[in-house]
Amino acid sequence: MTNENLSRRELLQATVAAGAVASMASLSTTTLAAAEENNMKGNIKHSVVFWCFNVAGDKWDIEKTCEIAKSLGCQSVEICGPDEFPIIKKHGLTCAIAANGMPGAPFMKGLNNPAYQDQVIEVTTKMIDECAAASVPNVIAFTGYKWKDAEDPTSGEISLEDGANNCVAALKKLAVHAEKKGVTICVEHLNTRDSSHPMKGHPGYQGDDIDYVANIVRRVGSPRVKILFDIYHVQLMNGDVIRRIEQCKDVIGHIHTAGNPGRGELDHNQEINYPPIMRKLVEIGYKGFVGHEFIPTRDPKAGLKQAIELCDV
Repeated sequence: MTNENLSRRELLQATVAAGAVASMASLSTTTLAAAEENNMKGNIKHSVVFWCFNVAGDKWDIEKTCEIAKSLGCQSVEICGPDEFPIIKKHGLTCAIAANGMPGAPFMKGLNNPAYQDQVIEVTTKMIDECAAASVPNVIAFTGYKWKDAEDPTSGEISLEDGANNCVAALKKLAVHAEKKGVTICVEHLNTRDSSHPMKGHPGYQGDDIDYVANIVRRVGSPRVKILFDIYHVQLMNGDVIRRIEQCKDVIGHIHTAGNPGRGELDHNQEINYPPIMRKLVEIGYKGFVGHEFIPTRDPKAGLKQAIELCDV
């Protein structure tokens, strides 16, 4: 094919691919050396989800999180914003996926609800710009809670059909900008079963079925709109994780881990068998990051090291 026959989208995809290669090449030699020192196989790109280690355990700040992530051979610290991007970069790391910028609990007021949709589109658009400027590849997105007033369960419900249609319409708008900027929007599926802790489960969240969220993403039909496949949440709501990965392989944009039950460490007190799940990701050719998003209940560095070793197949 000649240059004259290249479509605008093909040119854009080529530019983005080149940028991704350049971004990966910029990872510091010390980060790669740390991976070698930890005898990492290189098939899984490990990332540390900042909020977990900031709110629990020793409550690491962003500097401490980056230092420990780097020492363990991780390449990313994630679910951060523009204030953290320069610090992450200073440590020779990347931010695999950014927060979306919504105030408060960002998963409550989502794309499914006409009352909040314009605000979500506005802040996500701004975050896409910030991500593009900082070479951050992904930004998170949420369906939102099913209640018409996201904070009031008595306010009436948005139907599953209307919620999906609203999400598709909003994501199609965002996809145009995301494609121009080379940033992928990853819509997360969350569980509604665990009501024991505000970050272990999210009763009221509309996108609690992985098939429902995957269908929304497929309806959008953009290479820049994917799902955030959170293994912990999928295990709670759907199970059959390895088969789900196979079924969703065309739309997976990012991965999260945690132990179940309890969203704790990936240890022998939880039920998810992570090594074969990670091998499945390698088998389907997944090249993105695996973000460790457990809430530490003991020494956080030891727990993180254990998660990395378990998932490094």
